[in-house]
Amino acid sequence: MGHVVSETLVAFLVKAIVLDPRYGFDVDRKLTEQDVHKLEALCIEKLMEECSPSLDTIKMQVYFDMNYTSHREFIEKIHRSLASRLSSASREITDSRVKTRDEVEAVYCRIVTYILLRSEMGSPTNTSTVQEATAALRSVFPPAELGAFMSLTRKEKEQQLCELTMIVTGIRLYNKVSKKGEKDIDLQQLTPAALDKALPATIKGIENELKLCQSLAWKYTAVLEKLLDSDVQAAGCQSDVLLKQALYNVRQYEAFLKVILADASLCARHVEILQTELLTQMKLLKEAMQSSKTAILTAKVFPLFKALANLWSGLQDESALLNILDDMLTNLQPFLTSQSKIFPEVVLDGLLEGSEVKTDEQRMEKSSDEQIDPAEMSTHEWLFPETTTNFDGLPLQYNGMCGYTLVNKDGLLLPGNPHIGVLKHKEKLYVFSSKEAALKFASSADEFVTEVAEKAKRSAELIQLLKLHQQSEMQSVECLMVNPVTKCDSCMQTEIHPVETNINKSYEWNEWELRRKAIKLANLRTKATHSVQTNLSHMRRENATQVFLPKDAASQSKRDGESNVPKPQVYLAGLRGQKDGPVIKTNLTRSVDE
Repeated sequence: MGHVVSETLVAFLVKAIVLDPRYGFDVDRKLTEQDVHKLEALCIEKLMEECSPSLDTIKMQVYFDMNYTSHREFIEKIHRSLASRLSSASREITDSRVKTRDEVEAVYCRIVTYILLRSEMGSPTNTSTVQEATAALRSVFPPAELGAFMSLTRKEKEQQLCELTMIVTGIRLYNKVSKKGEKDIDLQQLTPAALDKALPATIKGIENELKLCQSLAWKYTAVLEKLLDSDVQAAGCQSDVLLKQALYNVRQYEAFLKVILADASLCARHVEILQTELLTQMKLLKEAMQSSKTAILTAKVFPLFKALANLWSGLQDESALLNILDDMLTNLQPFLTSQSKIFPEVVLDGLLEGSEVKTDEQRMEKSSDEQIDPAEMSTHEWLFPETTTNFDGLPLQYNGMCGYTLVNKDGLLLPGNPHIGVLKHKEKLYVFSSKEAALKFASSADEFVTEVAEKAKRSAELIQLLKLHQQSEMQSVECLMVNPVTKCDSCMQTEIHPVETNINKSYEWNEWELRRKAIKLANLRTKATHSVQTNLSHMRRENATQVFLPKDAASQSKRDGESNVPKPQVYLAGLRGQKDGPVIKTNLTRSVDE
């Protein structure tokens, strides 16, 4: 088939299909082998769908959940990425051993390169930038001090590299402002060039994309309202199911765009704060430099240089975060392909013939006068802007959509109007598109909540779009929308002895040896110490001797012994073959003395 999909997408589809009552799976029963084959076939069929807005919406949700995180975690990720990129350059400096003058100069050049890479103020390949950074570094860290630097431990070297980077960066920022000699500080000189251009362009691009997306969502809503009111299907067009899937697709894209736009706006506010603080620190530094007519105290200006560098680093972080948000916006756009192919602009305009396209603001303005009277529903708790603090920040259910319209109009999504009245039911807050919808929903809220959950089971993209993860039957789906555990080969190197060894040579683990030493010390308490002195040592030093008790000795007065005498060996020759012949006797017995 040739299609590559992520494990998270497959896991989400598996759970969505199991929850869908149309397929007949029992979530409380263990799946049989036949159920597993059926589930595999359904998942493959769903994944192989072409021009499916529903599948594109699910893919969009999975992508966003895998790549989006909070502002703080984005900044931490940027710092980890920078540290990873600079690890090799840092290791070349901390692990180097210099012996000759050429090696000293090479290490000093590496330090300059490291400072440029970490501060991101210019390229190490630019000659003028390298000369400027080298001059700033020589003013605080001359090459003659490199010997003391090389004698430090690796951790101390890394700390000093970081400190040198901040001081050199602060000096370069000050020199950059002081070149023209103007009293007023130009803010553009204290802002990264990429950030100065990217910030307005990114926010404007997101806002334009959001306007187009909202316009498309309003058109789909108008078409669906027309079809639901007339109960007539448009000729030559796909069913209203595809229209609803296209609406869900665009509404989800709109929700993600609002999140990205909120982060981009937060970046803009952070940049403004950082620029204000940068101007303040720069003015303090200028005053400190101008007030000193003789030598400048490093204890006075170095903290200001470091403060400038930290603020500059914050601006660089915001610039990197803007690039990430811009990349996410670019990567989300392909997930709108299916709905744009099925319903191109010409087809959509044909379906809208004779219909009025209402914006969300127009709908809310029209229904704002229909405020709920608490006396009509005294058994329910209602929240209103006049009586509720932080009314605009209330955590609304269904992502601010009207649950009654979703159920009563077969899956149509209409934004709720909080000014009608916010219903508080079982510690959850609901908004509605009209007063009539609010009253009917409140009369049987539990039934409508259950119906919305059933709608979400049949259209899996609604689980994420309406933020139904807190529902008990949907909680297992939420656990699938997490970052997968990635595995990779990695290596590390540790120092041989990061901590100095401390070996106690008098340590003894043997209990019996400890007892022997204790008895020995106890015996010494009853002994006297004698000293002697010779003519050679007289008036020179004191000599001391120590007498120890003799060790226990054993003797044996008797032992087993044995003796062995030689065995007699006598041989006679001439006994055979003759009667009267001589007999020769030979004695081969060994002597006892041998």
